[in-house]
Amino acid sequence: MRKSRRMLALPARCVGALRAHRDAQTRTRLVAGNAWQEHGLVFASRVGTALDSHNVRRGFRRILAKAGLPAGEWTPREMRHSFVSLLSDDGMAIEDIARLRGHSGTAVTETVYRLQIRPVIEDGATSMDRIFPGAGQGT
Repeated sequence: MRKSRRMLALPARCVGALRAHRDAQTRTRLVAGNAWQEHGLVFASRVGTALDSHNVRRGFRRILAKAGLPAGEWTPREMRHSFVSLLSDDGMAIEDIARLRGHSGTAVTETVYRLQIRPVIEDGATSMDRIFPGAGQGT
């Protein structure tokens, strides 16, 4: 079975974080010495092996704690929803977001992943102001 490979341009913030991570991994590799097993992984255990789901969740909880966020309320999987919601809220077309997520169409992106950050009520008020311009402004 052939693995899917997509090219994705990264924001400068991500590029910087990945470079810092590479430097930290180089130090980890030196500390591990002969125990290091090279597998070419970007994210690896302290000895170069693949991370399992428990490693990922534990590391994620550590990051949440450092950020002052409640670790019990977040999972790594929720980052998918946040990614889609933030892009959607910024005005990116749903077709482009679906393509970034690797979805073949927009249905899953819209129904499963896109959660509105701003309340829908705000959209209603904006629409009403557009329909009835000048109302309530002393006119």
